[in-house]
Amino acid sequence: MKTELVTTLKRQATKILAELHESKEPILITEHGQPSAYLVDVDHYEMMQNRMHILEGLARGEAAIRDNRIYTNAEAKEKMSKWLK
Repeated sequence: MKTELVTTLKRQATKILAELHESKEPILITEHGQPSAYLVDVDHYEMMQNRMHILEGLARGEAAIRDNRIYTNAEAKEKMSKWLK
């Protein structure tokens, strides 16, 4: 992963963005020698957000199973009947 200083980003934003769009590799931005932010391509960011949404749904489902908040197929159909017509 490439690392850039925040001052370099300020001075060479267009060049850094062009490299980001070409390589699609996130860039770590540092400030005073410390990690400050990641610069990522829009498509990559949206893909990560979609994955996070799916993983959160899976985690909710696993928690429901663990807490025994589950339904049989017949019970689920009964509860969902108004949407399944």
